[in-house]
Amino acid sequence: RPADLGPSLGAEMPATRSSSSARRRSTRALSPPASPGAASVPAAVLSPEETSSVSHAAAPAPAPREQAHDSEGPTAFVVLTTYFAYAMLVLMGHIRDFLGRMAGSRYRVLNGVKGYAPLLQDWENFYTRRLYHRIQDCWNRPIKGPPFSATMEVIDRRPVPRTYQLEPTEKSGKFLNLGSYNYLGFADDWVESCRGAVMKAVDQFSVSSCSSAVDIGLTSLQTELEANVAGFLGKEAAIVYSMGYGTNAASIPALMGPGTLILSDALNHASIVNGARHSGATIRVFRHNNPAHLEQLLREAIVAGQPLTRRPWRKVLVVVEGVYSMEGEIADLKPLVRVAKRYKAYVMVDEAHSIGALGKTGRGACEHCGVDTADVDVMMGTFTKSYGAMGGYIAGSKELIDYLRQNSSGSVYGTAMSPVVVAQVLRAFEIIDGRDGTDRGARKLQAIKDNANYFRSRLEDMGCELLGQQDSPVVPLMLYNPGKIAAFSRECYKRGLAVVVVGFPATSLIESRTRFCISAGHTREDLDLALERIEEVVDLLRLRYRKRWMG
Repeated sequence: RPADLGPSLGAEMPATRSSSSARRRSTRALSPPASPGAASVPAAVLSPEETSSVSHAAAPAPAPREQAHDSEGPTAFVVLTTYFAYAMLVLMGHIRDFLGRMAGSRYRVLNGVKGYAPLLQDWENFYTRRLYHRIQDCWNRPIKGPPFSATMEVIDRRPVPRTYQLEPTEKSGKFLNLGSYNYLGFADDWVESCRGAVMKAVDQFSVSSCSSAVDIGLTSLQTELEANVAGFLGKEAAIVYSMGYGTNAASIPALMGPGTLILSDALNHASIVNGARHSGATIRVFRHNNPAHLEQLLREAIVAGQPLTRRPWRKVLVVVEGVYSMEGEIADLKPLVRVAKRYKAYVMVDEAHSIGALGKTGRGACEHCGVDTADVDVMMGTFTKSYGAMGGYIAGSKELIDYLRQNSSGSVYGTAMSPVVVAQVLRAFEIIDGRDGTDRGARKLQAIKDNANYFRSRLEDMGCELLGQQDSPVVPLMLYNPGKIAAFSRECYKRGLAVVVVGFPATSLIESRTRFCISAGHTREDLDLALERIEEVVDLLRLRYRKRWMG
């Protein structure tokens, strides 16, 4: 039996019993299914005392935060036209495939190799060549230089004749950047704020340790960073990884396995989903940000036990995010943690988009929501957003971290973090925490909050359909129709705006969107200029869904 995170789950089990249970293996669901046992297990309702009693050790409880934007969703007209557009794209794609097989095609996969089964999966490859390639110029745009907030340089591309490839040209232009995870603006003032510390690390350590941390790749800088992370979050210890995605993908399988249960928010990131799948644990999905549904699933799981054997679960882990990257919503963390602790389930919070960007001192969703970090067993985050670097971390008890060092594939097999990247993160920590002797960090934290709230409020005034809520640096604007994905990206590009557009399969079929990422590096003039140009595109593409049913 692998080392548990703590006491056995079976030590304290509620006596509640149910006549039916939901024993469903789930992966990520955009619209989680209703539980078949909902009628027999009463939905839990937290009392006012319970919902307000979770303490916060690091800072006073914040003022009540604004709830997530109450999106009414697309109208029937939007839904029907969106489905019709996809149907036409698929139909035309099949017609072009048929003609390509008859007359020859730039896609060699259509001709096949005699005697071999297709190497590429049919539907995924069809989607790529007949839908994605039609608008692929909207993604993978190469940049030339740092991802500055206001003057990022983007290289133009052109199609390569008789292929589906794009190649860079000699032309490039300056763009206002609304897509990078440059939340605290370290890309903008890096020369003044971080260059000295980073270049010193280059001179002392070079750019790579050329080994995993458990072999001979652990540097004194990495040890210092892990101590910084633990102290910043109020945890006993921490471990860092060289890749943010790999932090979840490598850590969850090390902690969970057969006979364990993972309860995952319906909108959790792919790194959590894939880490959970690889663990071999049973996975159940609870409705997004819904403590009552989480409690219902916990009750059913505890009463029913493991499938077939009915034995108690070896352990149960509840996994949520601080800020959901595609929705811009902040986790309703306090009641979710309260429910998990009531049923002796462990809690893991992914702070990839919230650490450094939320909370008065940048300590993330726990500080923002008034939750004591002692109530979160596994704290995960990345350095790719607010810290202007790369990699990720897990913070928790010393026993947890010691176990991960020896059992997590990211620690045992992955190359240790580059000393150069570690130096960047350490310097960012000094600035955010005010240990650099200036108020630069405090100004950055206030700027990201003010900029995000200003930008969101102006888009709402336009009548655009937004997801998320105030204080989140992620501001998604709904496009819905697949034709508007490319049109929005291209029209913004013409106007000097670099934006990110997102569609299926990263979202559900009818929920295509653009995702703005706001930075402390933006000035109010930058945002006003961007909003002026966005409003032109909003009018051109009819995106005022909050004011008009046709947009």
